[in-house]
Amino acid sequence: MLHQIQEIDTHLFLTLNGLHTHWADTIMYWVTQRNTWIPLYALLIIWLIWKYNQRAAGMIGALILTIIIADQTASGLLKPFFERLRPCHVLYLQDKLHLVVEDCGGRYGFASSHAANSFGLAMALYLLVGKKHPWITWFFFPWAAAVSYSRIYVGVHYPFDVAVGACIGAAAAWIAVKSVERILRLRKNPV
Repeated sequence: MLHQIQEIDTHLFLTLNGLHTHWADTIMYWVTQRNTWIPLYALLIIWLIWKYNQRAAGMIGALILTIIIADQTASGLLKPFFERLRPCHVLYLQDKLHLVVEDCGGRYGFASSHAANSFGLAMALYLLVGKKHPWITWFFFPWAAAVSYSRIYVGVHYPFDVAVGACIGAAAAWIAVKSVERILRLRKNPV
């Protein structure tokens, strides 16, 4: 069963990774870089403070907790436990994959931290402010999908790595937001 899943995942990876063009290589290179998004995160924090004043502290706390839970689950727990090689470290794939980045990353790729963190952020924002500001959902979920797909495109993650990472991120967001809401309720300071 696991062998069949691996075969399907590898075939899907090679198909998606094979959909490349010169101009998309440049775009996906920048989409996949973490530092590319620092201005977006800064704008998000400024917007939350401007819009929600004192309540922003709890929201920002929930976002930080989401990223900590998502990232540590993917990188600190699952990658060393499963030890699934990234496709760029699999020898028989070397002549088949299209590698866009110079640095493939660590040896193991299950589950994708990029997917966990980006979908965690998108889900946390949805839970915190998505009903009042639907534009945030319309922006951040496609953004998370683009960041996640970029990991396949540049050759460092299988689709299953990304899908599991996205689920981890969504679960981490729910845990973080509900935990912060409960703590703030106990302090009689709603999010």
